[in-house]
Amino acid sequence: MDTIGDLLRQWRHRRRLSQLDLAIAADVSARHVSLVETGKSNPSAAMVLRLADHLDVPLRERNRLLLAAGFAPRYAERPLDDAALSAARNAVERVLRAHEPYPALAFDRRWNIIMTNRAVDPFLAEVDPELLRPPVNLLRLGLDPRGLARLVVNLADVRAVFRSRVRRQLAAAPDPELAALYAELLEPGGGDAPAGADVMIQMIVRFGGRELRLFSTITTFGTPQDITLDEVAVESYYPADAESASWFEGLTGSGRA
Repeated sequence: MDTIGDLLRQWRHRRRLSQLDLAIAADVSARHVSLVETGKSNPSAAMVLRLADHLDVPLRERNRLLLAAGFAPRYAERPLDDAALSAARNAVERVLRAHEPYPALAFDRRWNIIMTNRAVDPFLAEVDPELLRPPVNLLRLGLDPRGLARLVVNLADVRAVFRSRVRRQLAAAPDPELAALYAELLEPGGGDAPAGADVMIQMIVRFGGRELRLFSTITTFGTPQDITLDEVAVESYYPADAESASWFEGLTGSGRA
């Protein structure tokens, strides 16, 4: 098992900070940081959390730091349907509903889909049922030929965007399961660089007899104190042109969204 010093050093290196950089940011002495990392000083729980905050350590990993230092975990991990998270779950549901008639979905740190709005449903109708068995993974759903990949005109662009996002995610907080998913679906291949000609990279989907052009935004909780909330993200898709907007708005009139 890694010691608290080992873990803090790993996170400091991951953030590309020197001991002095971290000490200045956390308003402690560089000597104290050095003593903690070498195991010559035992930090308090408050100090562990202070250093973790300045290292931008995810809540899940902060619990691991606390355990390594001999303290109880600080952050709970409740399912999103837990009564304690009802306000947060309601907020996610409201965001998804309010985004209709355009698609939106919520997913966790491993890209497993937690919730979707009704505008997502038409795109799932012809997906292989095997891919829709819980947990439904957004990366697999989007990149597997049995899923949505066959609908995406600019699949190389979309794969490159996913690759960049997951690579940044793994750099920020390594995860063996996500790394395995990256190796399976996102290892670089020929012709996978995004075109990069537009203001932003769009996803072009051939569906319903036309090409739909979409871009997306990501929403996260600003001040989570629960591991589940710390790892939830909502991705909302917007039409990139009037024709795409008209198609989605037609879903409401047809009763499909």
